[in-house]
Amino acid sequence: MIERVYTTGAYGKTEESFFGQLDKARIEVFCDIRRRRGVRGSQYAFVNSKYLQRILASGNITYRYIPELAPSPELREAQRVIDQEQGILKRARKELGEEFKLRYAREVLDLFDFDAFGRSFDPKITRILLFCVEGLPSACHRSLVADRLEHDWKIVVEHL
Repeated sequence: MIERVYTTGAYGKTEESFFGQLDKARIEVFCDIRRRRGVRGSQYAFVNSKYLQRILASGNITYRYIPELAPSPELREAQRVIDQEQGILKRARKELGEEFKLRYAREVLDLFDFDAFGRSFDPKITRILLFCVEGLPSACHRSLVADRLEHDWKIVVEHL
């Protein structure tokens, strides 16, 4: 039974620190909740899907892709417009816009079956991680998913 949910991003981390934090937290299932599972440039190539899955497997961490929790292109565009209006680059964003939060709750969280999601894990699994690329949880939809899990599952959430 899941006892703890972790979240992390890639921005601001090295490959070594990224995988080190997963080991330290004893992550069992890595839930990738991005729409696009690739990152441009070499700095964050370690979170490109195929490489990421290979490294996770070598550490006995199960990889799961959950596109239903990824923001739609329209939602991502709405946040891009907010960022542009505020003169903020995506990688420098510190917080999601209110419009994005409200729409993400209505268009994604309210439609996702969190009970079925919880039942989909082997009962022996105790620690899962939600992953997207943004460095700060407050700048990423993974914090909204984590908040919902914390509320619905009455579970501890820790942002790495």
